Amino acid sequence: MLVKINGLNYYVELCGEGFPLLILHGFTGDSTTWTPFVPIWGKHSKLIIPDIIGHGQTESPNDLNRYEIESAAKDLIMILDHLEIDQIDLLGYSMGGRLALTLAIVYPDRVRKLILESASPGLNSSEERMLRRMKDEELANFINDRGIVSFVDYWEAIPLFSTMCSLPASVKKSIREQRLSNNAIGLANSLLGMGTGSQPSWWRKLDSIRCEVLLLTGDKDGKFCTIAERMAENIESASWIVINDSGHAIHVEQTEKFGTIVSDFLSK
Repeated sequence: MLVKINGLNYYVELCGEGFPLLILHGFTGDSTTWTPFVPIWGKHSKLIIPDIIGHGQTESPNDLNRYEIESAAKDLIMILDHLEIDQIDLLGYSMGGRLALTLAIVYPDRVRKLILESASPGLNSSEERMLRRMKDEELANFINDRGIVSFVDYWEAIPLFSTMCSLPASVKKSIREQRLSNNAIGLANSLLGMGTGSQPSWWRKLDSIRCEVLLLTGDKDGKFCTIAERMAENIESASWIVINDSGHAIHVEQTEKFGTIVSDFLSK
C-alpha cells in the first residue's frame, strides 16, 4: 500500500497477526528483503515493512533534508500514527539498523523490543564523521555520474560483502536485480543525508535505552562484532549473539537461523 507522509508517498507492506513488528532494510535494499521471513514472523507479529525513503517504491525526493536520519525516523512514526499503532517491536539491518536505533532513542516510548542486525550507532569523533561524509559524497557522485549498474557492480565487490560470494547463483542474481531496481537520486541522497558520517553519533545515548535489545552480528564481520561488543557494554538490557559462518548480511547468509533467533526473541 502507499501512504502519503508529509507530502511523500511511502510504500508499506502489511501482513501477519500479533504485536506489531516494524522491519527496516539496508542501503540498496527494499521491503522484499524480508519476504522469506513473512511466513515465520507473520505467525506471531503484525509485520510493517516499508521501503525506506529513496528506496524501492517509496518516492525519492530531491530535497536532501528529507533523507536526514531523524527526519526519516519521524516519517516512520507518522506511518505508525496513520496505522493507529502506538508501540512496536523494531528490527533493522545495517542502514536500517542505524535508522531503527535512531527511532528507539528519539521515540523511546514507541519501542518495546529492538533488534539490530550488523548495525552501528554512528561515528564518535567529528573528524571521523567528516572523512566519512567525504567518502559518501564521492560515492554519491559516482552514482550520479556513472549510473546504477556501475554502482551496483562496485557495491557488490566491496569487502563488507565478500562472504556473499559463496551464495548460490540464483540468490546473488535476485539480490542484484533488486538493487538495480532502485534509482540514482534515491541512493545518492540516502548516502548524503542518512550516511554514517551525516547522522548524529548515538554512542553517548546508548545508556538511555530501556527496552530489551538484541544485537546480531556474523562471526566473519569483524568490524561489526567489535561495534556490537561495545554497544552491549553500554546498553543496560542488551544481549549479543554472534552467528557462525556469516558475514554482514546474516539474514541472507544464514536465513533459517536468523529467522528462528528473531522469532525466539520476540516470542519470549
